[in-house]
Amino acid sequence: MAASYVLVTAAAVLVVETVLLGVYVPTIISDSDLRNRVQELANRDAKVLSLAVSTVDDAAPGTGSLLDTAQRAARDDLSLGGSEGGQREVVPIAFTEGEAKNQPVEVLTDAGGVVVTSSALGSYPRGGRLDVRLLPGGGGTTKTRTGAVSWWSSPVLVQPRDPQDRSKTIVGYVYVQAPVGYAGASPDHVRNLLTSGALILLLVIPVGLVFGLLSTRRLIGRVRHLASITGRVARGDFRPRVRVTAGDEVGQLEESFNRMTERLESALTAERMAGQVEARQAERVRIARELHDSISQDLFSLSLLAAGMRRAAPDGLQREAEAMERTATRAMREMQALLLELRPVALEDAGLLPAIEELCRAYEARLGLRVQARLEEVPLGPATEHAVLRLVQEALGNAVKHADPSLVEVRLCLAGEAARVEIRDDGTGFDPSAAAVNHGMGLRLMRERVEELGGTFELDSAPGRGTTVAALVPA
Repeated sequence: MAASYVLVTAAAVLVVETVLLGVYVPTIISDSDLRNRVQELANRDAKVLSLAVSTVDDAAPGTGSLLDTAQRAARDDLSLGGSEGGQREVVPIAFTEGEAKNQPVEVLTDAGGVVVTSSALGSYPRGGRLDVRLLPGGGGTTKTRTGAVSWWSSPVLVQPRDPQDRSKTIVGYVYVQAPVGYAGASPDHVRNLLTSGALILLLVIPVGLVFGLLSTRRLIGRVRHLASITGRVARGDFRPRVRVTAGDEVGQLEESFNRMTERLESALTAERMAGQVEARQAERVRIARELHDSISQDLFSLSLLAAGMRRAAPDGLQREAEAMERTATRAMREMQALLLELRPVALEDAGLLPAIEELCRAYEARLGLRVQARLEEVPLGPATEHAVLRLVQEALGNAVKHADPSLVEVRLCLAGEAARVEIRDDGTGFDPSAAAVNHGMGLRLMRERVEELGGTFELDSAPGRGTTVAALVPA
């Protein structure tokens, strides 16, 4: 990431350099055109001044008359080559005071190269000399007091009055200069631009590197911590969580990671609980099978033997034989009720209401007990449904084993924001306080199961008037 900062900054500098070069290079290539323009201007003004000077009366005008002629030429509209078709080519000449910094300059000198006047008297004052050697029709590129210039000089010639005399006299020069690259940038400018660009690139590399390291250090630390926690999760440890430190994209990733680990941990816990439930159900099935195959068969044999003994025993032993038969029969009935309690009910597949109805039908079919079920659809969670089913199963088993009822009523309904489950029998009943002291394990387990769900448990019973077990659980 730090390297990306350096690359992006360097790319930006290169783009700017490329744009600037694209603007300046075409103007450098056109320096030859600038020289032609300077030459054209010097030749034109020299011809105009030659024509003006040739009209003066003096055969050899001096500096003063050359200056006057130049001023008159700047003041009047002089034509070059006369008129043609009634039209004249107007060529104004202007020598004004000014500076020559980065601007074209036009200078009028005498034959000896002494400045008569110029358009930049601050740089080329009257009476001074130029920085170049004047030639009758010469020029080039050189360095002057105003910098690198492209220049040209053209002579001011006086034609003799005698038409037969073809000789001409040089009385002065018109000197024109323009800064190199005046239309844009000079090669020096380009070199300076490239040099500064290279220096900027050299400075950008360490600055960008330091800035990138400082700005990404905290982010890299967060990512490394997240990667470390991810490794622990990959090894099966779903407990660790990542502290959300900011609201940026990495913070959103940290929040998503925490939600993912929470769901994985919940799924793993649910899977373990399901495995434990399956293990308990398998153990209950094994115990029920062992009881049915061994103790139930022995009790049935004992019941048959007691019945045979009762019929064959003398009068003095018939009472004991009948007591033995009743005890064996009651033990068989309690064993059948215990087997029904141990019998797993397919709650997950059928639902709560069908599971309770199946349980009631099993008690009716196997024990001959009349069970009435009045059940309503109530929205309950999985844990609450399981608790309600076990509560009904436990209450039915207790009624069969201890109360000897002829009728048991099972009711499930919605009571406000809670679900009410009630099991009522018409059996012998009992004293709840005595049961809590002597045989209260089943009742205590039912109460604890309900209270774990945040519900309330009720028990109403008395000797001779049946028993009612009720519970209110959150719907």
